[in-house]
Amino acid sequence: MTGSLPAREPLLRALIDICGPGFARPAGTGDTVASRRASFVAAPATTDSVIDTMRLALDRGLAVIPRGSGTKIDWGVPPPGVDLLLDTVRLAGVWNHRPAELTAEMGTGTPLRAVQAALALRNQRLAMDPGSVTATIGGVLALNEAGPLRFKYGDPAGQVDSVAYVERTGGRGMSSRVDEISGVMLSANLRLQPLPEARRWVSVTVSNPRRLQDLVARTRELDVDPSAIEIDMPAPTSLQSTGTLAVLLEGAQADVTERAGDLVDGIGARAAVAEAAPRWWGRYPFGPADVAVRVSVPIEDLHAAVFALSDAVGRPVPVRGSAGVGSVHAVLPGTLHPERVEAILDSLRNVLMARAGRAVIVAAPPEIARQVDMASRHDFF
Repeated sequence: MTGSLPAREPLLRALIDICGPGFARPAGTGDTVASRRASFVAAPATTDSVIDTMRLALDRGLAVIPRGSGTKIDWGVPPPGVDLLLDTVRLAGVWNHRPAELTAEMGTGTPLRAVQAALALRNQRLAMDPGSVTATIGGVLALNEAGPLRFKYGDPAGQVDSVAYVERTGGRGMSSRVDEISGVMLSANLRLQPLPEARRWVSVTVSNPRRLQDLVARTRELDVDPSAIEIDMPAPTSLQSTGTLAVLLEGAQADVTERAGDLVDGIGARAAVAEAAPRWWGRYPFGPADVAVRVSVPIEDLHAAVFALSDAVGRPVPVRGSAGVGSVHAVLPGTLHPERVEAILDSLRNVLMARAGRAVIVAAPPEIARQVDMASRHDFF
């Protein structure tokens, strides 16, 4: 949207009338998407105010982008424009919690950490642990952001009973398919899990990606019921020990202790047991200045993908993620030219084509993201 502030004043007043004083304002320097600054920020608090905001935007031809905590707002294909950031901060809370049925409804603007803290009072949790630590429920669902627990419980989209939302045209909707929603999510009815009494992490060093396949296969053969199997390989092509495989075990105290011992016996005497997660656990290996590539491939072919990517780049490529499900993130330098990034991805995709795998660029600096084939929303589901 263009025009001077006086020319935009009637629209700002209309947003204030809908959302209330203090909850609609001109966008500031931090209100950007892919380095493009919005014109306005509005934070409606009710379903009706979201509907009115969306109808106003439709009538005025405004491009609307919903925003939770903003941790993933630059992921995927950059939008062609952004006029209004619809902040979901006031669409928050937990209600209709049915502990016996292991379900609860929550506002999509609620921080996941706040939801987990509330559920823990009833010894329950969401089986979601995304790498974006300040993520909201809506942000996690919008891009199906899965963490280590996906190995046992599946991705967030698969834990949804229903989502209430407002369409871009202002109509109300309800769906159990998050990937089919186009608009602003209001609340989600999600399935819960009991909070485990104890957690143990069993870790072992991995000398190269080929060894990883054997360790994951052995872990899955053993009767230890892992909740997650993660890998961190900062320099996967080094001849020295460069990586760590970590397995999360959860459950009753005595049972977890016994299973941890069985796993150590099964994967090697060098494995270690800890009550705390490794420092890298559940964290993304990339930052805002990096190109983040998500590689999904059967575990038996993960080593081939890692080697192919490193060969294409000409140097070791850091890799981290869920080895147990064959989904990891690799990091490319954000200083590469966009054409070079595309060439690297083409080379990797040629290797993955015959292995039922795929690779997409999840995030990249804006100057690269606008010139390469970024992940579409469909790629996150």
